[in-house]
Amino acid sequence: MATGGGSAGSRSESDRLYEIAKRYLPGGVSAAARFHPALGRPFFAARGEGSRLWDVDGREYIDLHMSFGAALLGHGHPAIRKAVQQALDLGILCAFELEYQAEVARKISEMVPCAEQVRFTGSGTETTWHAARTARAYTGRFKLVKFEGHFHGFSDVLGYSSWPPLAQAGPPDAPAKIPESAGMPPADADEVILLPWNDVDALERTLVAQGPEIAAVIMEPINYNSGGIMPLPGYLQAVRELTAKHGVVLIFDEILSGFRTGPSCAQGYFGVTPDMCTLGKCLAGGVALSAFAGRRDIMEACAPVGKAVHSGTFNAHPIGVLAASAFLDVVAEPSFWDEMKVKEDFFYPALRRVLADAGLAVWVQATGARFNLLFGLDREPTTYREAALCDRKMETRFYGAAIERGVYFHYSWHHGFSALHTRADLEQALDGIDGAARSIAST
Repeated sequence: MATGGGSAGSRSESDRLYEIAKRYLPGGVSAAARFHPALGRPFFAARGEGSRLWDVDGREYIDLHMSFGAALLGHGHPAIRKAVQQALDLGILCAFELEYQAEVARKISEMVPCAEQVRFTGSGTETTWHAARTARAYTGRFKLVKFEGHFHGFSDVLGYSSWPPLAQAGPPDAPAKIPESAGMPPADADEVILLPWNDVDALERTLVAQGPEIAAVIMEPINYNSGGIMPLPGYLQAVRELTAKHGVVLIFDEILSGFRTGPSCAQGYFGVTPDMCTLGKCLAGGVALSAFAGRRDIMEACAPVGKAVHSGTFNAHPIGVLAASAFLDVVAEPSFWDEMKVKEDFFYPALRRVLADAGLAVWVQATGARFNLLFGLDREPTTYREAALCDRKMETRFYGAAIERGVYFHYSWHHGFSALHTRADLEQALDGIDGAARSIAST
């Protein structure tokens, strides 16, 4: 079997394609996050199947990136392939209601505790933006509370301090609002209140002082995007009580945490039901589809019942909707989660052991099907600032060494495996990780 090999600097088909791409795509990529610092270019994939990737140079890899988590079922799961073919057979319809949108919404409603009603969108950025707008329309208020280190897409509304440089982040108890992109109007920051996560007192003070102005509090219930940080015991329950007391909509952004720990998502896992949630990434088994959902009275702020306009030609496209229907059927089976748990119980302890035996200091933060590698840390982080102390330079070197050994990690805060990873796949990945870790530890 061909595996990853060669150096990132050697001339290859990937290098040739990158030179062409740079002529026509800014930076040679279609999304900023696809540039891989360990390669000095994007990873040019030729195809994927199950747990594996092949690049355009013919090398084969065990994939521990899984499309930023979109491919929870693996690349090309048979149920997703069948659903996409069904959608194609319908004539690639768009801008119509079919019987399937409401059917998928029903399935979500039966699984996800807060989801009395559902609306579909394309990307996660759209979804969180529309959730915020709907909460504003429902409450008649405009300010939003978000948390340092939490990522909610790249909209001007919520694109602040997802990964702020620590030197610019301000005091821990009063973090600075750092825009995630150039081009964001400075005035938008006035409508965002940025707080440290896992700090009940900070939220309570804010709600007491500004509650009548605050439409919503939005958070990742598991902060996978900044190190897999877990809520402290009792924190989510306290947030739920405080937001309810002050009439503020609580939104769980489950774009990434959804369907990682079970069919009821993080809200079911922790037993805390928000007013709204967002879903995406894996919702359609690797096909583009996201959703926002919530209490009926809040969701009915959406037009044509209410005045918050949510519409779009490609909303709830049949390809995504039918793929989501298939995905939800697969993950509704208890055996699916039993099998995923077996993989977790094998892989994460083995991963920790391999890294430790190689002499490489890495904190493995793992919950469900996603995990984080925090190089240089020796204890579990409880805040973004603790997680951000990790050694990103060593991380980059490790990813490059792993890719050379046939294990694909993307330059990202989080990684994962899929339903189609076998134990043999994970053992092969561990062998490559061991070699990569020893090569990094020895230099």
